[in-house]
Amino acid sequence: MKALIGIKKGMTRVFNKEGQVVPVTVVDVKDCILSFVEPMGFELGLGEKKHSNKALTGKYKEANKVPAQRRYFKGELDIADIKIGDAIKAEVFESGDKVEITGISKGKGFAGVVKRYRFAGGPKTHGQSDRERRPGSIGAGTDPGRVLKGKRMGGRMGQDTITIKKKEIVDIKDTYVLIAGPVPGSNGDLIAIYTE
Repeated sequence: MKALIGIKKGMTRVFNKEGQVVPVTVVDVKDCILSFVEPMGFELGLGEKKHSNKALTGKYKEANKVPAQRRYFKGELDIADIKIGDAIKAEVFESGDKVEITGISKGKGFAGVVKRYRFAGGPKTHGQSDRERRPGSIGAGTDPGRVLKGKRMGGRMGQDTITIKKKEIVDIKDTYVLIAGPVPGSNGDLIAIYTE
């Protein structure tokens, strides 16, 4: 498995060899290091934590710094001659590689059923002036006499861990990885790029 973590910088566009416009997301993988290894997997770190405790200092003693952000991967890192504390460069991937992208989607706060689940809402006429975005009936009568678990209702929307497969790496420029199309998360969020 090859893996990198980085910070989403935003979107732009590039031109491919045929002269076509390709929208890309820019991910900065500067300061990505191999911070921790165990038999079941490994951990990549990014940046350096300003204030740490003894537990984290002890865990990352071999890496010589406590990473500010980190991401754990199950499996074995498939990069030759790399030790704990070594930097992982963007060149581990090449343009044209198909990768998996994991990030946390944008949080949208508390949302109603029309926005969250695309409900139609109530009728716009017949005197129902206050039912346009309501869910309608949410349960039966006497039996079962309660709202069943998993009922689609209003609630917090977004801020979920999203994984997108078969994303293409368009180009590598210095510490930036250009990924075709959008990836989950806001600008400044942590993005994991890896292959199985």
